[in-house]
Amino acid sequence: MKDLIKLLITLQNIDSRILEKRLFIDKVPLRIYEVDEPLKQARLELDRIKQKNDALIKKRREKEKMLEEINEKIKKMKVRVSEIKTNKEYQAHLKEIETSEKEIVATEDEILAIMEDLDASLRQQKEKGVKVDSEVEKINAFKRELEAEVEKYEKELASLKEERGRAVDVMAPDVYGMYMRLLESGGGVAVTRAKNEICLGCNMNIPPQLFVEIRKNEEIIQCTQCQRILYYFEEQ
Repeated sequence: MKDLIKLLITLQNIDSRILEKRLFIDKVPLRIYEVDEPLKQARLELDRIKQKNDALIKKRREKEKMLEEINEKIKKMKVRVSEIKTNKEYQAHLKEIETSEKEIVATEDEILAIMEDLDASLRQQKEKGVKVDSEVEKINAFKRELEAEVEKYEKELASLKEERGRAVDVMAPDVYGMYMRLLESGGGVAVTRAKNEICLGCNMNIPPQLFVEIRKNEEIIQCTQCQRILYYFEEQ
């Protein structure tokens, strides 16, 4: 019977290693999402900055065109001065030129303000772009590492499955059936160690006389609380 306990312990160790590797592989998409999501947000922010800059450039061009039109208007008005006959018309004409010149000053101030905003925003775009590019490199390196680990774990899983098959082949079907039921109900742990009259599967006390029997490792004994199969290992 000691051999059966050893076999159950071996099978549990194999299944624990299989579960550990499967959990790692299953969590890879989540880990990729966790690093990708902040990058997506950073890219969205970069896109918003680019859109803002495009809008500022468009606005600057519109103001520059407006400035050209006002200057052209003033030129034409100055040419018409010689055609004016009365003093009243002359004064009105000068007033119109003065108003247009004030428009030029106001428009130039607006263009200057736009340029200052644009310069600051372009610097922000450059800094954000450098940061995004750096994050892309880090994330790609992280993904390559994950891919290498997944490939390694998948090879180890194939080897573990073969080892598991050999262990199951020499186990009685009824014992294996019990083991599998306990494995499912015990969250991946069907066989666990007993130490100092404590079940390490559920941390509940084991009656002293039962612990004496468990220490022999001669028969299948289950925890009275969690039903897991118990074994004893004496530490050196």
